[in-house]
Amino acid sequence: MPTYNLIKTKASVAAEPIVSTRTWAQIPLANISLEAHHQTTLAAAGCSYSKDEVAAIKVHPQAWLDPIEVIKFFDDSAAGELQDTAGESLITYKERGKKIHYAQKSFLMVYSWDILKANELAIAQNTVWENKGFAHSSLYVDGKLSVGAGTKILPGVVIEGDVIIGANCKIGPNCYIRGSTSIGQQCHIGQAVEIKNSVIFNQTNVGHLSYIGDSILGEKVNLGAGTTTSNLRHDGKTHSSKIAEKLVDTGRRKFGTVIGDNVHTGINTSIYPGRKIWPGLTTRPADIVIQDLH
Repeated sequence: MPTYNLIKTKASVAAEPIVSTRTWAQIPLANISLEAHHQTTLAAAGCSYSKDEVAAIKVHPQAWLDPIEVIKFFDDSAAGELQDTAGESLITYKERGKKIHYAQKSFLMVYSWDILKANELAIAQNTVWENKGFAHSSLYVDGKLSVGAGTKILPGVVIEGDVIIGANCKIGPNCYIRGSTSIGQQCHIGQAVEIKNSVIFNQTNVGHLSYIGDSILGEKVNLGAGTTTSNLRHDGKTHSSKIAEKLVDTGRRKFGTVIGDNVHTGINTSIYPGRKIWPGLTTRPADIVIQDLH
């Protein structure tokens, strides 16, 4: 069985604030770490992880790997590199030569908003859908739903699209969760909250009267009542977000916010599209987040 190791890379500001407190390997996609996605995908292609730094196969630690494309790459005995459509190297197999296998679905995650795209793909590829928690009889589901052990779904909850919820959460009452959303463990999504196409890390609370769309919330975030993200431009163009004081086009028509770990917002906080809040910061009641908060 061939072995692989990860390419060594330097930390980048491009994905802050969500990688300010963790590595890419720890990023949860469909509630499974990126590292676990790598292991599962490469195991299906007949590879195993090794700590040997001179392993013949090198995998980029920020790669989102489509299982079918990875298998095709290893089945092509001449291909020495798997590249995405942007020409970024995802896998190199130095004993194969220099022929390139071009991927269509695999890609290199560079910016924080790339996590949203990868999460959408991870949820679409998920094959295990089961409810291990308790759900009130009024629960309405139009799509696929996975619920972890110890999670309680209270009256009036509506699920539309494919959603994954971790263990020991409290969901509801009267909240609306839309795909493709993943919610980590020990989270609370409460009264009159709407969540759409978002990634919510462990121990985060969106207690009541909030809208979170196309956004990423880190661990132990607490959003005050009425916290609202804006995710759509009036002119319908794609959003830009600042990276190292320069605006970068996200390529996303809908994009909300990226919030780091341990952020607390005051009630009725409003967040402009594409704005980011760094770990440990707070907002006051009725604040309007017009610029990134460092």
